[in-house]
Amino acid sequence: MIISASRRTDIPAFYSKWMMNRLHAGYVLVPNPRNPLHFSRIALNPQSVDCIVFWTKSPAPMLSKLKEISAMGYPFYFQFTLTPYGRDLEQNLPLKTNLIQTFQALSRTIGAERVVWRYDPVILTDRMGIEFHLQSFKTLAGMLEGYTHRCIFSFLDLYPKVTRSLRGILVKRIQQQEIMQIAEGFSAVAQKHQMKLFTCCESDDLSRFGIAHAACIDPNIIESILGCPIRVKKDTGQRPGCGCVESIDIGSYDCCRNGCRYCYATSTPSAALKNAARHDPCSPTLLGHLPDSAIVTERKMVSIQERQMKFPSVYF
Repeated sequence: MIISASRRTDIPAFYSKWMMNRLHAGYVLVPNPRNPLHFSRIALNPQSVDCIVFWTKSPAPMLSKLKEISAMGYPFYFQFTLTPYGRDLEQNLPLKTNLIQTFQALSRTIGAERVVWRYDPVILTDRMGIEFHLQSFKTLAGMLEGYTHRCIFSFLDLYPKVTRSLRGILVKRIQQQEIMQIAEGFSAVAQKHQMKLFTCCESDDLSRFGIAHAACIDPNIIESILGCPIRVKKDTGQRPGCGCVESIDIGSYDCCRNGCRYCYATSTPSAALKNAARHDPCSPTLLGHLPDSAIVTERKMVSIQERQMKFPSVYF
């Protein structure tokens, strides 16, 4: 099984000690987002966990732990979101110069093929138009050349929660022509810097620019890391345009302290701070402790590897 850590919060940035404790303990308890008294017990061991996909905007706290995770027998790769936005949109992130250095350090540690750059989402405002994004993408791609081979981008989805959070910022609804202009410009830059370009959950066909639809939980990356084929199905629990294969997410909503105003996983900054304050790195669940009235169900964990066929491995 593939573990997603996590679409719901930034585990590498804020909860890396808890993550290590759970790997050593051999299990984690994950609440059902729709029924917080129902928990799944997820076994964490190298026999059933085929790969861990880390999602982050600031993985510096986890860098020192990566060799230990690998030594324990867990394959993994990173989805690293790095955008050009300032404090008005990303209130609590480290300086961009520090994040670029962290990206480079991560790549040097585990290899460029295991760090996926996310320029996500593309947001158009009265101050940040097409030229802003073309220049920003060019600048960042130049700094990340050789440190990653893949970039995934998407355009902001204006969910009601996101619209409320962005109140006061003049966000523009992107038009089809603008999508094409950005895609064409990004494609030229990506080719120059030896990066393959993908879109996340976008319906537009941008193949004429050499841009494919992404699978962020990507079977091709995982097979390359494992050195063998895997048996996977599309993750039907994601949005219709999502190309990801099935995984189990071990995070919780409303506990990320990055303060990104466009984030769908956080309702309000105060809710995130309140929940984050409940965190105990020694607890089996990310937020607080298991309630007395909790119902715990064991989640079946089965390896998806086709072990009889092997490809060359890429561990560090």
